[in-house]
Amino acid sequence: MSTLRIARPAIALLTGAAVAAQLLTGVPAASADTPADASPVTVTVNTRAGLAAASDTAVGANHAIWDSNLGTNETADLLKAAGVKMLRYPGGSYADIYHWKTHTAPGGYVAPGTDFDTFISGAKRTGAQPIIIANYGTGSAQEAADWVEYANVTKKYGVKYWEIGNENYGNGHYGADWEADDHADKSPAEYARNLVAYSDAMKAVDPTIKIGAVLTTPANWPDGIVAAGDEGTWNDTVLSIAASKIDFVILHWYPPHNDVADVLTKTAHIPDMIHLVRGQIAKHAGARAGDIGIAMTEINSGIAPNTQPGALFAADAYAGLMEQGVFTIDWWNVHNGAGTISTVAGHTDYGDFGMLSSATCSGDTCEPPLNTPFAPYHALSMISTFARPGDRFVRAATDEPLVAAHAARRPNGDLAVLLINRDPDGEHQVKINYDGFTPSGEAPTVQTLTNGATSVSTGHGGTATTQTLPPYSLTTLVLHPATATTGAPAAPGQPTASDVTDKTATISWPVAAPGASPVAKYEIHRQKGAVTEQLGETPGTSFTVHNLVPGTRYTVNVIARDTAGRVSWASPPLTFTTGTPGKSSCSVRLRDTNDWGNGYVGSIDITNTGTAAVDGWTLHYTWPTGWQTVSSGWSGNWTQNGTSVTVTSTPDNGKLAPGASTSIGFVGAYSGPNVLPAAFTLNGALCTAQ
Repeated sequence: MSTLRIARPAIALLTGAAVAAQLLTGVPAASADTPADASPVTVTVNTRAGLAAASDTAVGANHAIWDSNLGTNETADLLKAAGVKMLRYPGGSYADIYHWKTHTAPGGYVAPGTDFDTFISGAKRTGAQPIIIANYGTGSAQEAADWVEYANVTKKYGVKYWEIGNENYGNGHYGADWEADDHADKSPAEYARNLVAYSDAMKAVDPTIKIGAVLTTPANWPDGIVAAGDEGTWNDTVLSIAASKIDFVILHWYPPHNDVADVLTKTAHIPDMIHLVRGQIAKHAGARAGDIGIAMTEINSGIAPNTQPGALFAADAYAGLMEQGVFTIDWWNVHNGAGTISTVAGHTDYGDFGMLSSATCSGDTCEPPLNTPFAPYHALSMISTFARPGDRFVRAATDEPLVAAHAARRPNGDLAVLLINRDPDGEHQVKINYDGFTPSGEAPTVQTLTNGATSVSTGHGGTATTQTLPPYSLTTLVLHPATATTGAPAAPGQPTASDVTDKTATISWPVAAPGASPVAKYEIHRQKGAVTEQLGETPGTSFTVHNLVPGTRYTVNVIARDTAGRVSWASPPLTFTTGTPGKSSCSVRLRDTNDWGNGYVGSIDITNTGTAAVDGWTLHYTWPTGWQTVSSGWSGNWTQNGTSVTVTSTPDNGKLAPGASTSIGFVGAYSGPNVLPAAFTLNGALCTAQ
């Protein structure tokens, strides 16, 4: 029984990336060869740079029907104590073999006391909303609709969120085959067509439910791949057919990595990962794109999951995803079972993807008693107190790669700051600077999770501007403002962008509710990391920004200032990307013609759209990230310096008469989300990008 319970989840754990099985072996201990720098790390927190608000379902976890402790009060109470607000059922790949009416999963083990009603009872005791995976692989739209009827009509459970299948791209269509799928056609188009049928049948029973579509995660297999017979990638195909019928999309993330230190850097991928997904949604959903949420319903470090690196990754990833507006992040798993045993930073790691011990053994090594919390459990506990539902994240950054920072402002004027020391050997002194917030002089409330600790410690220490971070630690500060923030205007509502060109954009926003004095003006601030620059101000609710850089992603906030000088909190963020000139002396078209998940063949078409002939040309562009490179190129002389790429013509393609074109190509590589460049120059002239 124990073997069955452990072996089947291992299949689900592979699905965040095709290479996960290889990455889970040979877990090395984290180490550092150099001592921490004696100079303080500078942390910058800018409350004028507003990000997303924390949702009431952000901190979540996965439950599975092979876990005999799924329905126990002890488990529910531990999850409640950690602040878990979303629970996913019936468990990863099991969802596609599970039949809820008979509580069976042919080919898999179903533990006693794990039926749907028991799960709901435990979720209620936890205080968490359920998110249910309907059986796509071996089920039907009618079976799913019957489940909705039982849950929300018969039992009145009010289950709001329903996923259609689990990792259905793992059905063999792209080669790897771990997900059950009885459909003869295993293409993304067939999944999308059935997704529409599921949505229609389920919403006919309860129109208030939310339907989720399975997508691939950018830069994680099989994202970017176009299989034989398909017209596009999984995401483009699914969204092109089903975007009008869904309410959220589903991502899973087990970051590909080399070692412990490497996986802790992967959280830097989050902003571009979510940006790409939002772009895919916008491409196909049109006006309702803003109504389609993003859920990360499986996530795990995939390495050292029970020890401090797992906790550091969890806290950093949860905060990073919440900053980007992901409405739930669900750790895999509550219980899972022992795997490969290793020693990490002086402590035994059981290779267990659960946040609570299953009390199982691997060889001669046994886990601690049942339900003993592992390090990621404590990280989720800290996250749930750091950023509570309704708190708005604001920009925070550091000048030290081994130290990460996040911050969230609270409706009462307090500010919470999360500091993550990823250095396994050295403590770091930090100096914290604040923009738009003045902390009181009292010692802040400090929560700390250190390497090997069995709980989060709470006390008072340091100051609002200076803290000492222990090696491999999480530290949360809660700060009160120096003066009460009364009488200030409310934050402006969600801004929108219109008439976006290569150099201009019109920003509009709802009127901010005044406080003790009338609103005098609004300020538009651009985020540049944790620093902001003011783009303009106006007494109205619309402003046209000029002198923007073509092909550039901008994130802005609007702030209200009243006649007494009081300043509101920042509005929700607005992100938009400028275009390129409508008319130019050149045009460029970049295409990803053949992608294999961490590299691709790129084709660039260059056209002389001017009136003069070109005799020798130099093309230049810049990669948006540091993890993108040109591996090789042809039909040109290719060089890359940092993120800057330059291509010069060859003797046979350097002459371009007006209207003439030439094509060049390259092999590109990427180890993170592959955001393609949006601006190109030819002989110094900015081209029209097609």
